[in-house]
This record gives sequence, structure tokens and C-alpha cells, in this order.
Amino acid sequence: MVRCKFRLVAGILFLAVALTPLLAASGPFEDGLDAAKNGDYATALRLWRPLAEQGLDNAQYGLGVMYRDGQGVPQDYAEAVKWFRLAAEQGQAPGQSDLGVMYLSGLGVPLDYAAAAEWFRLAAEQGYAPAQHKLGVIYREGRGVPRDYVEATKWFRLAAEQGYADAQYNLGTMYLNGQGVPQDYAEALRWYQLVAAQGYAGAQYNLGAMYRDGQGISQDYVEAVKWFRLAAEQGEAKAQYNLGVMYHHGPGLPRNYAEALSWYRLAAGQGFAAAQYNLGVMYERGSGVPENFVRAVKRYREAADQGYAPAQSNLGVMYEKGLGVPQDHAEAAKWWSLAAEQSNSGAQFNLGVMHRDGQGVPQDYAEAVKWFRLAAEQGQAPGQSNLGVMYVSGQGVPQDYTTAVKWFRLAAEQGYPDAQYNLGNMYINGVGVPQDRIQAYMWISLVASHFPSSGDHNEAVEIRDAVAAEMTPAQIAEAEKLAREWRPRREGAE
Repeated sequence: MVRCKFRLVAGILFLAVALTPLLAASGPFEDGLDAAKNGDYATALRLWRPLAEQGLDNAQYGLGVMYRDGQGVPQDYAEAVKWFRLAAEQGQAPGQSDLGVMYLSGLGVPLDYAAAAEWFRLAAEQGYAPAQHKLGVIYREGRGVPRDYVEATKWFRLAAEQGYADAQYNLGTMYLNGQGVPQDYAEALRWYQLVAAQGYAGAQYNLGAMYRDGQGISQDYVEAVKWFRLAAEQGEAKAQYNLGVMYHHGPGLPRNYAEALSWYRLAAGQGFAAAQYNLGVMYERGSGVPENFVRAVKRYREAADQGYAPAQSNLGVMYEKGLGVPQDHAEAAKWWSLAAEQSNSGAQFNLGVMHRDGQGVPQDYAEAVKWFRLAAEQGQAPGQSNLGVMYVSGQGVPQDYTTAVKWFRLAAEQGYPDAQYNLGNMYINGVGVPQDRIQAYMWISLVASHFPSSGDHNEAVEIRDAVAAEMTPAQIAEAEKLAREWRPRREGAE
């Protein structure tokens, strides 16, 4: 989910909103404000400077805004701080709040979170919604104060109840994540809806995600697409990416590769790694575009350089196979290592293979076992099967047929044919398990059905028929029934 951070709110229009409750009906200051709103900063400066020098806090604050934003004067953060401070020290809430922002950002003053928190607090206690929101952010992030989600929520709520959009959004996020309040998707949805209706892109994206996932409301892909699109059209990269995913894979939209590519490109242009990765996948597979390994590598590299593990893993595959780049096992190992360290199971398996075979790295069976095990423990079937092989051969681990059978079974139950073949042979030979021809026949039959017309199919049929020669018709019938009724088990399911 998108989180709202601090923004420097620039411009005279915001100044006018901030000071509306503080202004008299008319006078030189108001004339200066009208001039500034019309872009006549020279007149505003001429009218405000004498007032500011006489101690009028609103004029002091106005000058601070002009110097901060470079409106009618050269941008000068130190001068902005000077005028904000003069207004703040008179108790003017907008000046206190904006002085806090300068301390928080280190603009015109040394960075000082504690000082920022104190100025925000002074303004917040006067009911000034922007400061209440900023104080909430300070508490949520633990900058200048101890992190305190309850206190953060308190300040977000005070600002949100005044209609302050950033605070409404952040209050929704606190309910979504259960920070400072009990997790409550319905309440999160309520706050997001309020701010999304104001055109707030982050809330529109989060609403889309909640409708997609059925959080706090009935799952509704059409509604999810609606909110993703509204946020995407405002340039929200996460929304552009998710809209691309829905066009790419569904549900909620008819599959449309051209639309998926269009939205992925917009998000990728903003440096969104997942979109860069998905573009790479589409170029590699020729989905909606001509197959182009060079472009796939380019997109994978963009995402991989940001540390995106799936892209690092796929980039390793491109180097290992020499697709779009010269074949380079060492470079493949480098990218797989980076992804494997982030627990990418495919990369962990591939790195295990390289250590087992001595490709791109020195041969090291113990290291191969380490990576196979890490992949296997995440439920990755090839890792489980190959770990079983290492236990059969005693490479990198003590030989242990019982443990080998355990790993073969886990992979076989997911439908991995190599593991089914190995498990069937363990039952044939009674190695690691009691000899059981019915189980052997079943597992080898599944391998044969997986390869309907190949050398692997013929080999599996030969083995199955050899087993059948030692079975009774009743045993064969039972084994065939088990094979017909067998269904792959999703890893982690009971």
C-alpha cells in the first residue's frame, strides 16, 4: 500500500487557505494576498515587507512562503526560515508548522527532527490540521520522538476530522495495517473512500487493491479496475503496474497484451521495478510483442539493478542460456547469488545446480546442498527433488535413503515428474521405504502420463510394465485406480 510522506506545499493559493481564518476583511495585507494570487508578486512584496518589519505575523509568514518557493524573490531557505520563525514566535500556527517542515527537511537550518516535532506540536495544539498531520507522521516514523502508533493515530484523526486529505489517507492506512488501532478493513475503506473521492491517487490505488483482494468489502474486480485506472491516469506507478497485470493476466478485464504493455511501460518509465520485470517477461516470451531477448535483458537489468529478486533470477537465466547476452556462467551465478540471498527459490535452486556441476563457480557439493535445501524448504519442487538426489548419492551430506524419500515425496506430490520417477524407483527397490509395487506402479504411471510421447514416456512405460509383470491383476487395478485419482497437492496445503 502507498504511504503518504511529507510534502512541501508550495504556493500562494495554499497560503490563502492557511490564513483565511486569520484575516481581517480588508487592508494592505489582503491587498498583497490578492496581488500574489494573481501572480503579481512584486506588489505583494511591496505591501507585505513593511507590515512584516512592523511585526504582522501573517505578513511575516507570507514573506517566508515567497522566499521558500522563490516567488517574486530569489529562492532563499535561510531567509524563509527567518520570516517563518518571526511569525512562529508570535504563536502563528502556519508559521510554526512550516518552520517545523524546514527543520524536518534541513532547508535553511540544520536537520533537526526534535525541533521539527516541537514546532509541529505547537501548531497542532492550536487545531491546525496540516501540523496535526505532520505530527502524526513524526510519531508513526519515530523521527524526533519515540515511535508511537497510538499517538500517530490520534493526530491523524484530529486532522482527518477537519477534512485534511493526507491525514484521512494515513488514518485509513493505520486501520489497514492495525497500527495504533485494531486492524479494521471496513474503517480503512471508509477513510480511503473519503479521500479517493477528492482525487487522491494513493487512496484510489489502495481502494483498488482492497476491492481486488476482498478486504473490508466483497471482492469486485470491476471496481478494482475502476480505482486502479483513476490512480493510474494520475501517474500513480503502482496503479499503472496493477492495471497492466489485470490486462496481462485478468481477472476483471479481457486479456489484452497491448494494454498491459502500455501500462507497464508507463510504470517502468517511473522506475517501478516490477513493471520493468514484467516487460522483460513479455519480451522474452513474445507476449504481445515480437520475441526479443535483447530487450528482455535490458528490462530485467533495469529491475535487477534496483535489487528486484525475480529480475535478478531471470537475468541469471539469460546469461546461463546466452539469450540476449553472450553465455556467461559466472555472470549467471552472480545474479542468482543476489536473488538467492533475498530468498528467491528459483535462484537458490539454480545456484545449487551450479555448485553441484561446477559451472561459473567451483564445484562444491556442500554448497549445492545448502542452496537446494533453502529452495526445498520454501516448497520448491525441483529443489526438493535434487536435495533428495544428494541424499541418495551422499554428495555434500551423509547418504540417507529415508531422508531422500522424504524430499522425493514432497516434490512428487506437487506433480514434479523427476521426483515421481525417483520415488517410484525407491519403492521398486525397497530403498528408504518398504518395497511396494503398487506404489511404484502408481508413481511410474504418473511419469508416463506426464510425457505422452517421448523417450521419457517409453522408459517409464518399460519400468512400469516390468513392475506389472510381478503384480497380480488386482494389484495392477488398485495401482491404476490410485494413479487415476491422484491429484497434485499444493505445497503447504493440508
